[in-house]
Amino acid sequence: MTHPGVLFMRLIAPLPLGWVRGLGTVVGWVLYGLAVPRRRVVMANLALCFPQQPLAVRRRWARECFVYFAQAWFDRSWLWNGPVEGLRRRLRIVGAVEELQGDAPTVIFAPHFLGLDAAGTAINDQIRRPMVSIYTPQRSQAVDQWLHDGRRRFGNLQLFYRDQGVKGIVAALREGALLYLLSDMNFGPEESIFVPFYGVPAATVPSLPRFARLGRAKVVPVTARITPTGYDIEVHPAWKDYPGPDVEADTAYMNRWLEGVINTMPSQYYWVHKRFKTRPPGEPPVY
Repeated sequence: MTHPGVLFMRLIAPLPLGWVRGLGTVVGWVLYGLAVPRRRVVMANLALCFPQQPLAVRRRWARECFVYFAQAWFDRSWLWNGPVEGLRRRLRIVGAVEELQGDAPTVIFAPHFLGLDAAGTAINDQIRRPMVSIYTPQRSQAVDQWLHDGRRRFGNLQLFYRDQGVKGIVAALREGALLYLLSDMNFGPEESIFVPFYGVPAATVPSLPRFARLGRAKVVPVTARITPTGYDIEVHPAWKDYPGPDVEADTAYMNRWLEGVINTMPSQYYWVHKRFKTRPPGEPPVY
């Protein structure tokens, strides 16, 4: 039996973008009003990262974040089930696209902006190069299958579960596959190190420099910006002299670089995540 949520997403996939985005706006406002615990998480994150901003500005960013969150969720309908022609009109890859072409081992640093699935879909479709990524299963088997199939819509993506280890990922990377890596979340204290994120110690898995070193790969950041007509997916220049000899310094550099992009679109980052849940020993909780 089809999951009702998945069925709904398939039903709205052919609708005009304005209708889908309008639905996201309404649902985003409702979530902002009703999802009080998650709203507190967003506000706590913004207060830690932007203490210099007035409270009114942080509240506006929080409201916008919930709207963008809902819009990006409903956009997955047409990303994964809508007509291909419409999808390609809505996804625009800009910047240093040549960094993703060829067969040089490449790790894509894909931070958690709300359009990250749009970026993955655009690259998978338009670059036409083998790609691998790491996948966290969902609780609902039907939703998990929909997400899995959606992300593999264009066929040339291999998904690895987090508990499968790194050998297969590194082997694919060395053979020329792009590694689409989302390494800017708090995955708990295991294997994490504390490096600053907006000046606050943040538990961060140093997987980006480690995969780059193991795969003998360059690191190319890719960020997605939600626009009125779809998404702009920006391919940034590869980082020079990265990774270096110090894993902690490399991981701190990742966070500093990310801060610069967040500052250009603060309400489109995934602030609903408890980024500072894991605290250094002796430090009080922030949520």
